[in-house]
Amino acid sequence: MKNKAMKKVLSTMLVASMSMAMLAGCGSSTDSAAPAASDAKEETKTETKADDTAAATESADGAVTINVTRATFNLATPDSDQVKKVEDAINAYIADKINVQIKLTDIGSGEYQEKANLALANNEINLLWTASWEAVIGTNDLVPINAVYDLTDLLPGTPLYDSMDAGQWEATKYNGKNYFIPVYKDNVEGYDFMFRKELVDKYGWDISSVKKLADLEPMLADAKAEGLKYPFLTQKTAMFFRWYLNDFDFFTGAAESDWVAVDRASNSVVNTIATPQYKEFVTLMAEWAEAGYISEDDVTKTTTDTTTQTQDWGISWWTDIPVNEEANARYGQDVVMTPATDRWAHSTSALGSCYCVTANSTPEQAQACVDFMGLLYTDSKLADMYTFGIEGEDFTYDANGQVAQTSEKYNHSMWESASATIVTPVANEPANKADLYKDFNGGANTSCAAGFRFDKTPVDAQFTACKNVFEEYGFPLENGGIPVSEIDNVLEQYQIALDEAGYQDVLAEFQKQYDAWK
Repeated sequence: MKNKAMKKVLSTMLVASMSMAMLAGCGSSTDSAAPAASDAKEETKTETKADDTAAATESADGAVTINVTRATFNLATPDSDQVKKVEDAINAYIADKINVQIKLTDIGSGEYQEKANLALANNEINLLWTASWEAVIGTNDLVPINAVYDLTDLLPGTPLYDSMDAGQWEATKYNGKNYFIPVYKDNVEGYDFMFRKELVDKYGWDISSVKKLADLEPMLADAKAEGLKYPFLTQKTAMFFRWYLNDFDFFTGAAESDWVAVDRASNSVVNTIATPQYKEFVTLMAEWAEAGYISEDDVTKTTTDTTTQTQDWGISWWTDIPVNEEANARYGQDVVMTPATDRWAHSTSALGSCYCVTANSTPEQAQACVDFMGLLYTDSKLADMYTFGIEGEDFTYDANGQVAQTSEKYNHSMWESASATIVTPVANEPANKADLYKDFNGGANTSCAAGFRFDKTPVDAQFTACKNVFEEYGFPLENGGIPVSEIDNVLEQYQIALDEAGYQDVLAEFQKQYDAWK
């Protein structure tokens, strides 16, 4: 990449990250002034919009109304008409079961952080989908700004609480309190190398021989010779905190703060930017970019979440789950995996997909959210409707009673919808999927830092500034956006910029809290 072009890319990323940080600040107070109305207008056919306020708590028949907001990962643009049809179908089904009605908002994942954060600041959400790895509205962002409702006293004895073992609720606590409702799925973390099976068969790739990133190079050469635009698709993701999971516990749970972690070997907090592993990784990414294996599109974030559904790529990554065959349906083609890391249970792994009740909700709305989630996690028909849409329009059941998704208007996956124990398996998945998830979760390593949660409040300004520095330096470094010849120089600049942003204060606070926790 030309240096001039890279400077433009880095400048754009920095401005974008600063804008996102400002949006996050809007969510810190439910009394914040609302943005201009023009900023919050619905775009036709791209999302469904919840009511203007969460204050309207009752529907015409006296049921408590809750606004539910979730991301859509399987479709680039949700269809507002179909989402409304699903909303109506859900409300008709639950009307005689619980005293709750929902307003359903689907937002494309590419816009989710910004638009959900705006709706959160405007008090337009009661039940929000989130995750430990989400930026701006992730679990680690919401708790410090008091944006989530304390459910600790509401949960015990409810169908929702009893829908999963007590260990799930303990693993997802913050400061001893339950703020989040985990989706029962794979609650441990591990990653795989993912290959398009068509290429594996064509070139006879022995994927079992791949143990580390460098082992992919002969296959990437084949993918480039194939003429693919993305021989190695990073999915516009900074991947150090995933590929090096066996070496470090990245307990912040986010790529933009992967500059600090617990070294598993020494059980101590370390500056990962100064480690040999980090230099090894960013150098390899630079070499791959220069070889034509990584596209500039990943650096400029112009790839989409649906790029994996095309035939334009050869090798990418996948979060390991009990039934990896789910990827075939998700991507509309056959893919195969081989492990890239071990599986680890740690502080954020059970929060890889979850819901929270927003702090602006009334007690009646909070109870309604718990009631709705309790039914969603125990009623298979509701779970299928919420996940797959309307039977006969968005999906059908095959001869084995499993789901065949057919819609381009409403399409979700179990992992971001409801419990694996209640959502009907998709066609070609094992019928005993629920048991496989239970076995999968029980077979992981336990991190030395499991249970530790960092409170960034004492260094919040420095922490945010360091995340902005990551966008300027870390993201392009980890996506092959820096020439090999400039790696040492940019790494030095990265560390200087971090230190100027207050990184040493953040590192010291991490170390202090971790030592006290140990």
